[in-house]
Amino acid sequence: MQFEVWAPLTGHVAMRLDDATYDMAPDPNRDGWWLAEAPASDGSRYGFLLDDDPVPRPDPRGRRLPDGPDGLSAVVDFEALGAPGASESPPGRAAPRVPLQDAVLYELHVGTFTAEGTFDAAAARLGHLTALGVTHVELMPVCSFPGRHGWGYDGVAPWSVHEPYGGPAGLARFTAAAHAAGLGVVLDVVHNHLGPSGNHLPAFGPYFTDAHHTPWGAAVNLDAPGSDEVRAYLLGSALAWFRDYGIDGLRLDAVHALADGRALTFLEELAAAVDGLAAESGRPLFLIAESDRCDPRTTLPRAEGGTGLHAQWNDDFHHALHCALTGESQAYYGDFARAPLAALAKTMTRAFFHDGTWSSFRGRHHGRPVDRRRTPAHRFLGYAQTHDQVGNRALGDRLSASLSPGLQACAAAVTLTGPFVPMLFMGEEWGAGTAWQYFTDHPDPELAEAVRTGRRREFAAHGWKAEEIPDPQDPATRDRSCLDWTEPGRGPHARLLAWYRTLVALRRTHPDLRDPDLAAVRVAHDEERRWLTFRRGDVRVAVNLSPEPVTIALGRNGVRVLAAWEPVEHPGADGRVHVPGESAVVLGP
Repeated sequence: MQFEVWAPLTGHVAMRLDDATYDMAPDPNRDGWWLAEAPASDGSRYGFLLDDDPVPRPDPRGRRLPDGPDGLSAVVDFEALGAPGASESPPGRAAPRVPLQDAVLYELHVGTFTAEGTFDAAAARLGHLTALGVTHVELMPVCSFPGRHGWGYDGVAPWSVHEPYGGPAGLARFTAAAHAAGLGVVLDVVHNHLGPSGNHLPAFGPYFTDAHHTPWGAAVNLDAPGSDEVRAYLLGSALAWFRDYGIDGLRLDAVHALADGRALTFLEELAAAVDGLAAESGRPLFLIAESDRCDPRTTLPRAEGGTGLHAQWNDDFHHALHCALTGESQAYYGDFARAPLAALAKTMTRAFFHDGTWSSFRGRHHGRPVDRRRTPAHRFLGYAQTHDQVGNRALGDRLSASLSPGLQACAAAVTLTGPFVPMLFMGEEWGAGTAWQYFTDHPDPELAEAVRTGRRREFAAHGWKAEEIPDPQDPATRDRSCLDWTEPGRGPHARLLAWYRTLVALRRTHPDLRDPDLAAVRVAHDEERRWLTFRRGDVRVAVNLSPEPVTIALGRNGVRVLAAWEPVEHPGADGRVHVPGESAVVLGP
């Protein structure tokens, strides 16, 4: 078996494989690369000895880290795993061919979706998702990170799979099970930084550069000397998820934090490679960006001067909806809270609220207008809750902690019948009573204390007492964040779950709800009486956020009630509909 590693900063590299040591030779065809041939099989442990360092380091491209980020790598035989490849899949494992325009995504954290916190335990719950009607599961990051429990954004080995979740074999089984159930799989990947502990890349080469600085320190090297190999490293890791595991899409974390001054950006290069792989495999592969820029060029095709990514999260839609539901106005919610229904109406018709407008949170103008002639609605994801918007709150409280079931039903109606590709956060569909808090498991005591202190200091500035902030390192914080699977079958949870299922089904059966034309969306609202209506083709949706009933003129008769949270009579001849307090109704032909 051939082993290779890029280590341009070293004068000598050896490989420790099981109980033997092998000198590696420079690759005559590639500068900085080292090669060795050695007998190995699935599970063989290996690492690299750099110059005089007596401790072997894991392979930067290692696919498995059985003992965590500071342990040796292990060889993975993907043929033995039966993992699907790029152009064909084993029988019964073919991915569903659902285009992004028709998708409904479900964001899931493997470590808290079940108490067991494994791929296999999550796979055992896929029947719940198929009954809900979603099309894709979006997994939060699964790359290796120190400790057992964490969000996954402190990953340090972009080619690997976190061993406590089940490692590569567990991910392969999960993807196969999802595909067999008719679900696609989207994976959240982090290219903008690595975690603060267990990161061995700087010992191998210039993976980071001081030419740019990010909130996490030195930037990933995308444009300085040596960046060709760094870009190839990240590009290869991204394509490996598609090729080796049959993943159907990637969510790219915080692309605005990728410092890249080259004419051909890494994101363009990645988008071109994924489009090529999609054409080769005949599968609808896609890339979804998280971006803070409010820039429609992120998802414009490359031929039109864009980056070529296929969709992006739309936090402006979330912020407007959140303010309309809760009345909160702190931090970045401030601009949306002044007239939240107007803000929501703007995002539903023009995608971004900040499209060149003043952002008081940033202290500057922000964003760029969306050209609705060139940008279809499915370039954006819409959501009422995400891991960020729940977990980064002081107590990790969901909307269900402060909103009535009726208002949660309103949030679902706007999200699932609105113009954007809907995404749900795990447990949202039944109004989970469990929080989802920030938790870590850093083995380094100094880092653990720094995270704990930093979290408390951050929220103390907003008036919270230190003792009120959950300790991220306390195992109970993670345990509190696990879903309670007894909830969906009882109390108000079951009713809300049935409502979500109804709305998802309506989106699937009514093409008007998947119409990509943003310019065709019509929205009316009354800020004082707290109601909003919108039209998607022949489908009309009315949402009443007030506790008092309202009568709304839809401007058309001859429609019928397709779904209603509370009982609603069919509109009269004058086209008026009477909507109970904190309720929503969907009407159509």
